[in-house]
Amino acid sequence: MEIKIENLIKIYGDKTVVDIPQLSLGSGELIGLVGNNGAGKTTLMRLILDLIKADEGCVYSNGLKVNETEEWKQYTGSFIDGRFLIDFYTPEEYFTFIGKVYNIPTETINQRLENYSSLMHDEILGTKKYIRDFSEGNRQKIGIIGAMIINPEVLLLDEPFNYLDPSSQINIAKMIQTACHQFGMTVILSSHNLNFVSDISTRILLLEKGQVIKDLKNEEGSAMKELEEYFGA
Repeated sequence: MEIKIENLIKIYGDKTVVDIPQLSLGSGELIGLVGNNGAGKTTLMRLILDLIKADEGCVYSNGLKVNETEEWKQYTGSFIDGRFLIDFYTPEEYFTFIGKVYNIPTETINQRLENYSSLMHDEILGTKKYIRDFSEGNRQKIGIIGAMIINPEVLLLDEPFNYLDPSSQINIAKMIQTACHQFGMTVILSSHNLNFVSDISTRILLLEKGQVIKDLKNEEGSAMKELEEYFGA
């Protein structure tokens, strides 16, 4: 499933926050977006998801302009921040709701949830708590599971390792990598954690002031040296 960007520009006030002439992201790629604060990572993801309007240019998902159709949403999973959650639902209600949106039977959703049991640690399901009453870490887990449980062809995650303890970070990283290989997903994730990005990504895009200044193949962490040189400088 290809994501293609052409002449994409987003401007806030007098500041251009995204300026990407051309970019293609292919099936089976696990793409890490890295860059300092303000580099444009989250804005780029929001443009790909048609959450904000581009000033110029287009994003295509499998050849479809994301701002002209909603077909791409049926194979796209995403979690950008807590606003994607429905706070007055329990986790069970939230996952069931996602199943209905994507036409996935509740029985299938429940079966797939078993694959995430090691991540939930018996702290999420069966608690009878509303999502708003969970810790930030568990809310983060609920959001990520909700994005992945549909087995999407395209998956976008913004800072998926935020708020998580070290063991959960490792667990999430392995789950993302396994799902990408198993389903041939196009995965796009942003993170300030260079170690995790380097460990699991097949390709890394380094952004600065909204532009892709490096497009690095990452075989067995080969991109890490260039990243360390950039951020070290």
